[in-house]
Amino acid sequence: QVQLVESGGGLVQPGGSLRLSCAASGRSFSEYTMGWFRQAPGKEREFVGAINWFSTTYYATSVKGRFTISRDNAKNMVYLQMNSLKPEDTAVYYCAGKRGGTYDPPYDYWGQGTQVTVSS
Repeated sequence: QVQLVESGGGLVQPGGSLRLSCAASGRSFSEYTMGWFRQAPGKEREFVGAINWFSTTYYATSVKGRFTISRDNAKNMVYLQMNSLKPEDTAVYYCAGKRGGTYDPPYDYWGQGTQVTVSS
């Protein structure tokens, strides 16, 4: 069993940056692919990006070049660095984990989410 807790959300102006963190509990964290998803009001949840156990990353087109995912297996942490934020990035951001090295759903474990609001 893996528990995930996100933190770092908040209000930021357009063009600003924010770093989200995801703390994972449980064993074998380094063997999990970790993903970030987001859900804006009135919209379906969408994939943002993911990082596998080799630290290979994959990003949605909408965030590529602006967002960076990293992980620290020694600390059981995953990070989402978000730069050049846009109002359309406003959403609840979720951390998720799955066994295996592929990025596609389904994911087995989910955090509670953290709100990111991009507004002037």
